[in-house]
Amino acid sequence: MPSDHSTSPAPTPPPTTTGYRELLRNREFAGLYAGFTLTVAASTLSGFALGTLVNDRTHSPFLTAVSMYGATFATVLGALTLMSVADGNRPRRTLVALQCLSLAGVAAQAIPGLPLAARFGLLLLLGFFQSLGTGTRMGLLAEVVPLSAYAPARSLMNITSGGTAILGYALGAVLLRHLSPQGVFLLAAVLTGLGLAAVAATVREHSIRLTRRPGLRRTWTTNTALFSHPGKRALLLNLWVPNGLVVGCEALFISYAPGHAGTLLAAGSAGMLLGDLTVGRLLDPDRRRRCAFALRLLLAVPYLLFFLHPPVWVAAAAVFAASAGFAATLPLQEQLLELTPEPVRGQVQGVESAGRMTWQGLGAALAGGIAQHLDPGTAITAVAAVSVAVTVGSRPFVSRAAR
Repeated sequence: MPSDHSTSPAPTPPPTTTGYRELLRNREFAGLYAGFTLTVAASTLSGFALGTLVNDRTHSPFLTAVSMYGATFATVLGALTLMSVADGNRPRRTLVALQCLSLAGVAAQAIPGLPLAARFGLLLLLGFFQSLGTGTRMGLLAEVVPLSAYAPARSLMNITSGGTAILGYALGAVLLRHLSPQGVFLLAAVLTGLGLAAVAATVREHSIRLTRRPGLRRTWTTNTALFSHPGKRALLLNLWVPNGLVVGCEALFISYAPGHAGTLLAAGSAGMLLGDLTVGRLLDPDRRRRCAFALRLLLAVPYLLFFLHPPVWVAAAAVFAASAGFAATLPLQEQLLELTPEPVRGQVQGVESAGRMTWQGLGAALAGGIAQHLDPGTAITAVAAVSVAVTVGSRPFVSRAAR
């Protein structure tokens, strides 16, 4: 038996980082990634078209903001009722079926003369199915890549989401000069269909992680365990609220600068892309966690400048810098995944995503409501100040969760 005094422990090898190229060699991840990218492109185009259509018809900052992010209100219904399907009932088949329903909803928005009430109803329907689809997709992601590659995989998807949104907003602004909103909705439907085909052709069926039948009772049981855990509650609060309030600021761009909204939205997407690339690819997990608080502050502080109604180029620079702070979600998501038992990871990630999207809708509604009584620039500043207050006030609870 070797003596402890005669040998020294071997040095611990540094953690390896999975590269984006290596991830894309995985056929299933590539399929999930392609489907996600096309879905984001479709959502960006359809949201911009709907926001423009509602603004032209109503001239209401509140309705315009809600039309762009209204689908997020229904995501909480999916999180509270049927999110357990993300961990059972043949996840590949479930994801394909949910994307078929999303395709039908996006195509229905292209119907000429559709009343606004019907359009908002479609938004809620799409939001419900989108939440279930996100949970199922993230559950599959945790199976098709190893745990060590999860953060780079999420980072790559976030980067692509930002880049796709940049192109989507820029393309949407150009298309709406030559096409009606209905024509843009049709293009969004085509992209949704291509995303569906990518998933169906590449992703294989995976294990059903739940041992019990998914449904309302199972969803509630898992959610009760999730929200009764103090560390997970703190992480969810910081994944949802500061993020959602800043999205509320973005929802006022059309009302704040109708002729330059595409520029501001594209600047935000570019900043998000840069932040996720830097934090997800260049930093290791420990450094990501150390900079998470600063990133959450960065997410909101630049928007305080909007009280001064700066020139468009200054506003765009502020939006670009602030949006890099969205990368704070990566270390928080890593911590949440580590605290989650494997059999319910799909549901928990679905709840996290649904709550984040719901808070984006709440942030848009709050910002739009304030802008009904104050000018949009002042409303943006007020909502950003609340985001800063939440980030600072909740910092001790997030630190405890990390320990």
